[in-house]
Amino acid sequence: MLAKPRMLLQIEGAALFVLSLFLYHFIGAGWVWFIVLFLWPDLLMAGYLVNVRLGASLYNLSHTEVFPLVLAGLALGLHRPELMPFALIWTAHIGFDRMLGFGLKYPTFFKDTHLQHLTPTEPRL
Repeated sequence: MLAKPRMLLQIEGAALFVLSLFLYHFIGAGWVWFIVLFLWPDLLMAGYLVNVRLGASLYNLSHTEVFPLVLAGLALGLHRPELMPFALIWTAHIGFDRMLGFGLKYPTFFKDTHLQHLTPTEPRL
C-alpha cells in the first residue's frame, strides 16, 4: 500500500474529510450551512463552459487545500470564529473529492487529473 501514491492520497482525503466533519461538529456549527455550502467549490467548474484552461484553473483554485487553511488560520489569528465553519466546509469538500479519487485538473480535458497520473504499475523484474 505504501508504494501506491494514489491510494495514499485517497486515504489522506478520507482523513481530511472525517477530521473536518469532527471539527465542524466540535465547534457547534449549524449543519444546515454545511449542507447548503458543501458543494460550492464545484460551482467554479462553470469555467469549463468558457474553455478547458479556465475551467481547470478555477477548479484547482477552489480545490487546493491552501485557501481553506489560510481561512482557518485567519479565523484563529484574528479571533474571528465565524469564519471557521466555512474553512471546515471547504476542507471537508476537498477531502471528500480526494477520497472519491477526484484530483486537481490539467488543462487538457475534464477527467485528466493528478490522481489519474498516479495509477499503480506492476513492478518490473
